Amino acid sequence: MVEVRSVAHEHLEGERALFFGQDLDITDSVFANGESPLKHSSRIGATRTLFEWKYPLWYAEDARLTDSVLLDTARAGIWYTSNVSIDHSTIAAPKTFRRSRGVRLEAVDMPNAAETLWHCQDVSLKRVTATGDYFAMDSTDLVVEDFRLVGNYGFDGVSRAEVTNAHLISKDAFWNCEDIVVRNSVIVGEYLGWNSRNLTFIDCTIQSLQGLCYIENLVMRGCRLIDTTLAFEYSTVDADLIGPVDSIINPSGGTIRCQSVGELILDPARIDPGKVRIITDPA
Repeated sequence: MVEVRSVAHEHLEGERALFFGQDLDITDSVFANGESPLKHSSRIGATRTLFEWKYPLWYAEDARLTDSVLLDTARAGIWYTSNVSIDHSTIAAPKTFRRSRGVRLEAVDMPNAAETLWHCQDVSLKRVTATGDYFAMDSTDLVVEDFRLVGNYGFDGVSRAEVTNAHLISKDAFWNCEDIVVRNSVIVGEYLGWNSRNLTFIDCTIQSLQGLCYIENLVMRGCRLIDTTLAFEYSTVDADLIGPVDSIINPSGGTIRCQSVGELILDPARIDPGKVRIITDPA
């Protein structure tokens, strides 16, 4: 039987304060001045704990933080880590999570999430809010639910992701992606989805300038495009849309069904118009 050591009501300072700590139950404590306090730790639980300095959980395994805070000075906090779970907490530091596997976040607020969640695998986000550019770049196997993002270039280079009930205010979101499904979400931002493959939107509302271009196998079901202009350029599209589309320019192929199209550009010098069907139903 593993013996768990309790660390309670402690003010811990100095570099590597609990270096290689194992089987720890940390409560009501502060990690103050000193880098890498829990580097190479394993089987760690922290409740109502404050992290004030850089690199708190590098190369760690099996860590759970509850009702805790990473201040903005706890930069680059969780890198090269596996099986980390954080709930009902605030991460105020940028560049958290890098090259980590098995990341679980629930009821977490990230007000300074620039360059967060890069090159990670097996990620679950539930009831998470984030503000910052380049969120989740080059990560794989994501399940995202009840998510809010304000920040450009979100989900660049992501593969195998399911996003449900999200609000994304993000220019250039979902670029260079593969095998993405977005459901019941609101997306506001220019140039959505460029250079991606197998990108599916279901029951979404989208506002975008030159959005949904350069996509191989774009599928849309029950979506609304509001104030979306110059859409679908050089994309192969299978879209069933609700309401009108302001303008469509040079899709490479496929079928687009909508109420009406304000401006339709099919330039035979750029594409083969015979490979494109636009079906409108004013009723």
